[in-house]
Amino acid sequence: MSENHNHYDILIIGAGPIGMACAIEAQRANLSYIIIEKGALVNSLFNYPVFMTFFSTSQRLEIGGVPFVTISPKPNRNEAVEYYRRVAEKFNLHINLFERVQQVTKNGDSFHVNTAKADYTAKNVIVATGFYDVPLLMNVKGEELPKVTHYYKDPHLYAFQNVLVVGANNSGVDAALETYRKGAKVTMVVRSAELGKNVKYWVRPDIENRIKEGEITAYFNAEVLEIRTDEVDIKTQEGIKTIPNDFVIAMTGYQPDFNMLRKFGIELPDSLCPVYNENTMETNVKGLYLAGVVCGGMDTHKLFIENSRVHAELIVKSIVNPVEI
Repeated sequence: MSENHNHYDILIIGAGPIGMACAIEAQRANLSYIIIEKGALVNSLFNYPVFMTFFSTSQRLEIGGVPFVTISPKPNRNEAVEYYRRVAEKFNLHINLFERVQQVTKNGDSFHVNTAKADYTAKNVIVATGFYDVPLLMNVKGEELPKVTHYYKDPHLYAFQNVLVVGANNSGVDAALETYRKGAKVTMVVRSAELGKNVKYWVRPDIENRIKEGEITAYFNAEVLEIRTDEVDIKTQEGIKTIPNDFVIAMTGYQPDFNMLRKFGIELPDSLCPVYNENTMETNVKGLYLAGVVCGGMDTHKLFIENSRVHAELIVKSIVNPVEI
């Protein structure tokens, strides 16, 4: 482990769009800062499917006042990854990548932050870790098999294979359609009685027609019972069905790292929505702030890049001009 020791006004955990926005605001306020990121720059976006298209327009994904110029109104994953990299270059943001934060401890008026590579102290800490790192598990036998994934990337891997897609929100629908078009025999398992209500409006007719035509088989009000090397058991309204299977793409959703938040001393009530002041984004721990999707707890559809960019401004304003209560 490195012996270096650094002190900052703000230490930001997470180099996603909102963590970067916090760094830009800190820079503008002449505050010293560092971003610590356990993976690549905008790691969650990097792990999105390679052909994913955002629901939002490029303007609503902008940070730092830097224009996000795209040919189509709705940018794709590759355009977004490149945009945020260029933003990091433009502002020369101080980012340590591939460095995992292990502990944050309050010592008097400052924090001690221990990572896998170094130790830091900071007057303030911002947690902007998103929610994409902890998948919601099905908790079924065989879920640990190598053929099961909770992160869908590229449809080519599944060409001419028997693929089971679990879930029918945007990620599940995209995986089903893209793998189907690569020649996969696709079966969808959906817990509810219908497709997700928030499925992209330009995609919904496509998946509905593929199901209607029998090109994709969909079981509604169904669930996975067991996964084996070459087949899967599904509980359906008609009874238990066993189907041949090569891969399971479990698009069952994600959640913030609640254990990490508790470890940092942040209060989590039964709702699992972290305790914080909506005007300052400060948690129950003085000087420890939340920014971005992590604020929503289990309601991961509540906050997005476009409606949580303001968190950066609120936090830095609170740090620069603290209001004593």
